[in-house]
Amino acid sequence: MHENAQLIDKFYTGFKHLDWQVMSDCYHQDIEFSDAVFTDLKAEQVTAMWHMLCEKAEDFELTFSQVQADDTHGSARWEATYTFSRTGRRVHNVIFAEFQFADGKIIRHSDHFSFWRWSSMALGAPGILLGWSGVFRRKVQQQAFSGLKLFMRRN
Repeated sequence: MHENAQLIDKFYTGFKHLDWQVMSDCYHQDIEFSDAVFTDLKAEQVTAMWHMLCEKAEDFELTFSQVQADDTHGSARWEATYTFSRTGRRVHNVIFAEFQFADGKIIRHSDHFSFWRWSSMALGAPGILLGWSGVFRRKVQQQAFSGLKLFMRRN
């Protein structure tokens, strides 16, 4: 197994155990992260996001597979099942992750999933009815980023 595939494996094994510090150790100091909810995060924001998500995790289960990597790029498929803390609704999210590597660490991490599918599960009727809307999506992103900033101030 390529050393960068081992790095991805270490990252998701840490996540499976809700160990944000192990996850953070896999990242380059100049890490950039983006997904459908948390867009364009940099360095300490990325670490804080995983810290926050691991701390808030309820009834959390994670599986990962299809880990692939070479010297510069990698990918994986992962699934998370959890109770969304804001609504108490059960979520099963299926994610495709892409990675770029530098200096033996992950320097770019992008997660891809259906925002409409996720918001339908996490938010219920509003997500079902409005999850396709860019305006709704931006509102959810703003709320998530505000929550992250608040978490960072408290920690």
